[in-house]
Amino acid sequence: MDKRAFGKTDMQVSILGFGGAEIGFENVSLGVVKDLLAAALDQGLNVVDTAECYAGSEELIGQAVGNRRKDFYLFSKCGHGENFSDAWSKEEIAKTIERSLKRLKTEYLDLVQLHSCAEDMLKKGEVIEALQKAKKEGKTRYIGYSGDGADALYAVNSGAFDALQTSVSIADQEAIDLTITKAREAGMGVIAKRPIANAAWRNKSKPSNSYIVEYWERLRKLNYDFVNGNISHAAATALRFTLSIPGVDVAIVGTAKAGRWKENADLLAKGLLSEEEYSAIRARWKEAAPQEWVGQT
Repeated sequence: MDKRAFGKTDMQVSILGFGGAEIGFENVSLGVVKDLLAAALDQGLNVVDTAECYAGSEELIGQAVGNRRKDFYLFSKCGHGENFSDAWSKEEIAKTIERSLKRLKTEYLDLVQLHSCAEDMLKKGEVIEALQKAKKEGKTRYIGYSGDGADALYAVNSGAFDALQTSVSIADQEAIDLTITKAREAGMGVIAKRPIANAAWRNKSKPSNSYIVEYWERLRKLNYDFVNGNISHAAATALRFTLSIPGVDVAIVGTAKAGRWKENADLLAKGLLSEEEYSAIRARWKEAAPQEWVGQT
């Protein structure tokens, strides 16, 4: 698995990371998570991304691979507690980080990110100060912002963060010009979330899942030729596109199925898109995407 420098940090990250949301929300068994992550780590994975609000994700990861902590970089997020309730005070953020450390069975995180924190809250400064304190205390090596749109732009321009995690894919390209270019110029590490647009093309009819339907509708209008044929080819092209974006260091893909990480990694065997292929997807977006197609949190 190819690796990239993660901004100005000392991390060299695998270009394909693991996202822990699905294993939490789908209540995946510990046995499956152990098999999934152990195999992926052996195959080159070295970035695991999760959050306190991803149901039981942190506990599962801690129990499954806490004994292999030196084999991977561990990222988590704070700001939302149970039922995604806001938890933005210094005290709440400190408690969140402590809970994450305990659940993940580790003494430190490699990256703690503010999770979809609004611009007005960022401007107050308390949330940033809380992360800086955690960094000073050695509870996290780096601090980041996870989110989209104007909120993410403010975070990038603040100069306070080491990393940005944002939605970007064939169906979600606002961030390319809005934040990713600026983050790259600032020396921030960049994490692409939802990098294959939730593979929305797999649904032949409009899905009931609201998390997927926006991208499904966008892809219908974009009408890329590669999403109308072989499903694996579509996934490979989508993932290769996201990792071809200048500034993107790692793409986070979630799965609840053992062996799927390797399948996704194999999709990258051909390398990135050619300049012609990449430019064609960008051109279609600029031609067809209305202004209201903003980044999806």
